[in-house]
Amino acid sequence: MDELRELFRRAAEHAADYRRTLAERPVGVPVDQATLNRAFAIELPATPTPPEQVLTELVAAAEPGLVATAGPRYFGFVVGGASPAATAADMLAAGWDQIAFNAVTSPAAVAAGTWLKDLLGIPATASVGFVTGGQAANTAGLAAARHQVLADAGWDVERRGLLGAPPVRVLAGAERHATVDRSLRLLGLGTDAVTEVPAGPQGAIDPEALAAALRGSPTGPTVVCLQAGNVNTGAFDELRTACDLVHRHGGWVHVDGAFGLWAAANPSTRHLVDGIEAADSWACDGHKWLNLPYDIAFAFCARPDVHAAALSYAAAYLVGSGGVPAGADLTAESSRRARGFAAWAGLRELGRDGVAALVERCCALARRVADGLTAAGFEVVNDVVLNQVLVGFGDDAATDRVVAATQADGTCWVGGTTWRGRRLMRISVSNATTTEADVDRSVAAISRLARRTGEGMLHSRP
Repeated sequence: MDELRELFRRAAEHAADYRRTLAERPVGVPVDQATLNRAFAIELPATPTPPEQVLTELVAAAEPGLVATAGPRYFGFVVGGASPAATAADMLAAGWDQIAFNAVTSPAAVAAGTWLKDLLGIPATASVGFVTGGQAANTAGLAAARHQVLADAGWDVERRGLLGAPPVRVLAGAERHATVDRSLRLLGLGTDAVTEVPAGPQGAIDPEALAAALRGSPTGPTVVCLQAGNVNTGAFDELRTACDLVHRHGGWVHVDGAFGLWAAANPSTRHLVDGIEAADSWACDGHKWLNLPYDIAFAFCARPDVHAAALSYAAAYLVGSGGVPAGADLTAESSRRARGFAAWAGLRELGRDGVAALVERCCALARRVADGLTAAGFEVVNDVVLNQVLVGFGDDAATDRVVAATQADGTCWVGGTTWRGRRLMRISVSNATTTEADVDRSVAAISRLARRTGEGMLHSRP
């Protein structure tokens, strides 16, 4: 046990040293992938290796290929850096090594979820499954939707499958996240089931176009996918209006709120998700704006019985299965890590006011990014309503050169995207440790690199 204690202590020290230096590390550095691969591709020895040696070799092999995604100047994807308490709780979860299958395998591992629903404005009676990310959460929500709309049409999809089933129509905005389509593929509905509804100027679904699509489509099982936080612009669908429309037509509303759903936790942004409680299922990430460790996300359903019917299973040898839905009954995984511990710890560390302050601060910093790049003469093309900023630096090739130069520079890391036919720099602010100084340093670096690559100066739109 003394050897195990020392091994765990060394691992924790390595992790803490890395996190302590994140703020000053280059965010992304060019890596020779072949060389990195070779460091891991050493011949597997025939005999055991002492654990402390394994740890030393792992650190040496991995560290050259680590990207400071948890640091304060990583703006490439909508991800945060895991908070101290959540990280420590995740380390405990690994040490406790619990199976979060059901209340028999680990009663503690299936005990979380109430705080989440309260903060996000989701009905207290809703079920919550702890999944790996927005993809899994969308799949779970759409599985529940598939179950219910086909059950309403007299079809048991879990027993009979989709062959011969009434066709399910899926209405989704033109700027939906790609994981929605992938979920439809995985669920056997296919992307041909989608009727694409036009989006408004900022990427939110057009309510009038949605109403027309509901009127014009054949009657039958209907699922509508809405979005809380456009992945490019941060725009929100008009949830209350849309939910009312869909329910009048007997449909199911699923909301993809991977990061934007956290707007509900902040008084000054809560209006963006007005009507969120009226939906039928919701997807939300924890390792994005809540700054939890990977991989933690949440699949909510307003009808726990439907949620469980779509995903659960029972077997004679599975003690505890078939009871009150929990754990694996609400996800597509059986052998599951205990994600709830880190979620509970992260929320407990921040408190209600801390979550609100995190959302508010990131939104303010996103506006600071936009203001700084606008003042430098570059074009911000979206309305910065949340934490997303889109910037153009001339034509598509010019913008791609600036994005590539910024990624190689290491001061900050930003992504590229295509929106409305244009290549743009996409900047996402969602890390709890990002400061105004980090933003100003990043804006200065982007401006310097844009000028170095010889791109013309553009003014933001009126």
